[in-house]
Amino acid sequence: MLLDKTNVQEKLLQDRQKVIDVDTLLHQVEQILSQNTQERNRIESTIREKSSTNQNEFIIDLLETDKIFHIDQIKAICIAYRLRFLDSHYFKDNLPVEAISEIRRLENLHQTTLQGFKIMATSKTFQLLSYDDPLLFAPLGNGYYYLIHKWGEDLHPARKLLVTPFKNILNFVIFTALLSLLFSAFVPESNLSKTVAMAPIIIYLFMFKSVFAVGMYAFFMKGKNFNEVIWNRVYFNN
Repeated sequence: MLLDKTNVQEKLLQDRQKVIDVDTLLHQVEQILSQNTQERNRIESTIREKSSTNQNEFIIDLLETDKIFHIDQIKAICIAYRLRFLDSHYFKDNLPVEAISEIRRLENLHQTTLQGFKIMATSKTFQLLSYDDPLLFAPLGNGYYYLIHKWGEDLHPARKLLVTPFKNILNFVIFTALLSLLFSAFVPESNLSKTVAMAPIIIYLFMFKSVFAVGMYAFFMKGKNFNEVIWNRVYFNN
């Protein structure tokens, strides 16, 4: 007589039934899911609430060094790419479940409750329901922050170049000077150019003054400001 093949799943069920009944198992699973939901709700509430916490109790030996950044490094990147670094309660969109899960993992690993979250992202992220490449941080203290999670799409490769003119007033002046030089090159020659030796310089200075004035007026009238000013400002119209 041939022996029947062993069904491992059935053996598992039989073994489980010896130590626990179905109702008890379902109750335990329900408790685990309920606790999981409560923890996630707590984390989401913490992220949405204003916090004055500037330091969390991490176990230093368990931190990944490639995720530790100083505020000066964060500031430099924000200015270079025209990003903002603000408290998480200003963030208008929902955080992905992966970010919540990572916070739970870190809290369990370090036996602590994380607070004082910060997010680095584009200005529109804190105003609209769209986002590009947000990064979630938690403060370590002494100006250091720990990167918890990154999501969304990567920034456009040309973004740094496109926002360079708005990095500070000096960059804006240099950009305006180069743009004025380009415009001046397309100005047709006139009798003034033939009779006045300084005519090209006069035309260039006039062009520079016009471009600079129009550029600054349009820039500030739209409520904009330079990257060095807005990187950690919570107001939209600056």
